Amino acid sequence: MLRYVVRKLAQMLPVAFFVTVIVFALTNLLPGDPTVTILGEQASAEQRAAVRVEYGLDQPAPLRYLTWIGRVAQGDFGRSLRTREHVSEMLSARVPVTLQLSFLSILIAVAIGVPAGILAARFRGTVIDVVASFVAMSSVAVPYFWMGILLIMLFSLKLGWLPPSGHVRFFDDPAQNLRLMILPSLTIGTAFAALVMRQTRASMLQVLSLDYIRTARAKGLNEIVVVLKHALRNALIPVVTVIGLQIGALLGGAVVTETVFALPGLGRMLVDGIFQRDFPVIQGAILFIVIAVFTVNLLTDFIYRVFDPRVKV
Repeated sequence: MLRYVVRKLAQMLPVAFFVTVIVFALTNLLPGDPTVTILGEQASAEQRAAVRVEYGLDQPAPLRYLTWIGRVAQGDFGRSLRTREHVSEMLSARVPVTLQLSFLSILIAVAIGVPAGILAARFRGTVIDVVASFVAMSSVAVPYFWMGILLIMLFSLKLGWLPPSGHVRFFDDPAQNLRLMILPSLTIGTAFAALVMRQTRASMLQVLSLDYIRTARAKGLNEIVVVLKHALRNALIPVVTVIGLQIGALLGGAVVTETVFALPGLGRMLVDGIFQRDFPVIQGAILFIVIAVFTVNLLTDFIYRVFDPRVKV
């Protein structure tokens, strides 16, 4: 087990290195002058030149990259050019919001997608299968921002059941926190549920055609037992793979969703950093997302063994 973890981490290091290079390069290719973020548009050329020297912006890009990656290796993501706040402190304050949003979105996706996929596979070719497939395709086709606007119009403006935006920390007011997180979670979760449903259906169809399922039915077992106990567990392995691989897309959806619903999460932090040309904030947020994706992919490999002990690490 330990050897496997070390090997996986060794494989990730070259990828992580190239990711940091790409993140740094793309960040510095953004149009605009970061000194405007610090001093404002009325600053003189001499003031801007002094700020460039102070923040090391006058140095060559390779040297700035080496300085940045050296600090990151020590856990120092730098300071925001606009607020002078440590990026690590900004991440610690905003990451829990995004993690909660992601967790609730996955719960919604699994709660909707897995049962729908099972029903669609069990009643293949019927109205249930057609309706489930149509709803899944429609959910995938709707952009996150549009889905969020539709949910706000329906549940907030029309019905008045839920607040349209805002955020309260969970430990300050758990009930209000969950009420504010329902619509953002539904925005991401419904689109994610469509992918889970399609993968569950395809995997269940494959498993239900295997010999051991026919044997279980021939022994007179109840159909519910056959589907849920014998077929579902083996069918969930590809579903777990899809969920793990879609974490990056889920975090990408959080960028848009947090902006629509005014959530102070990692995605909103990234968007604000891009608009304000706040390079340390952009680099820290993207690097954290990359690390999170790597970690989830590693955990996905271990979850396989929970559903199928025959899978060896």
